[in-house]
Amino acid sequence: MLRVLAVDDEGPALDELAYLLRQDTRIEHVATAKDGVTALQDMVQMIATGERLDGVFLDVRMPGLDGLDLARLIGGFPAPPKLVFVTAHEDCAVQAFELEAVDYLLKPVAAARLAETVRRLEAVATSGARPAAEDIIPVELGGRTRFVTMKSVWFAEAKGDYVRLHTGDGSYLVRMSLAALERRWSDSGFLRIHRSTLVAVRHVTELRQESGRTLVQVGTETLPVSRRHTRHVRETLIRQLRTPPPPSS
Repeated sequence: MLRVLAVDDEGPALDELAYLLRQDTRIEHVATAKDGVTALQDMVQMIATGERLDGVFLDVRMPGLDGLDLARLIGGFPAPPKLVFVTAHEDCAVQAFELEAVDYLLKPVAAARLAETVRRLEAVATSGARPAAEDIIPVELGGRTRFVTMKSVWFAEAKGDYVRLHTGDGSYLVRMSLAALERRWSDSGFLRIHRSTLVAVRHVTELRQESGRTLVQVGTETLPVSRRHTRHVRETLIRQLRTPPPPSS
């Protein structure tokens, strides 16, 4: 059973969200706060008293301490609750992804859509990891938001403070670190082959030696494996080849 906090400066919106959450049998307790400062104070009190908090449903645009700033503060907690953004604005999806939100809901919130979010939150709370198999990365492209699925990514390449995601139909730049992406996707078949490269094992078609270097073929790209990672990469790929595929349904 989940214990959550809903935060929104608009009373009717907060009341509606709290009502919908309380109708879900997977929710044990719903606390509410009408601004970011009160929410932060409530969470500090919960930590002090040992009260469990599994998730925070955050409005993005609030006066004073807004949802994004509050989310960054929550990220500094010893065991931070998972985040769900609830907003009328579509332009914050990329920032929500950077803050590793479980979901991003647009107002007005539909009961069926909220139920799916609670399912995701429950999966994360019970496993301790984000269900990366469902991960979708929002990428801003000239005023538009493109949604790139994790399964479509061949490999990711570090580019300073950004990561470039390479897929079969193009590449996309996302503001986050490769280390953060590796933590997010390591349990879903992504493997570090170089300090600047993370590959999707499912898309690796060949491992070979060439002029003293180890290379992997990923899609149409040939990528170098660093000496430091060679043994682990080889063992991981061989182990996967020896593992029988799951039976088809």
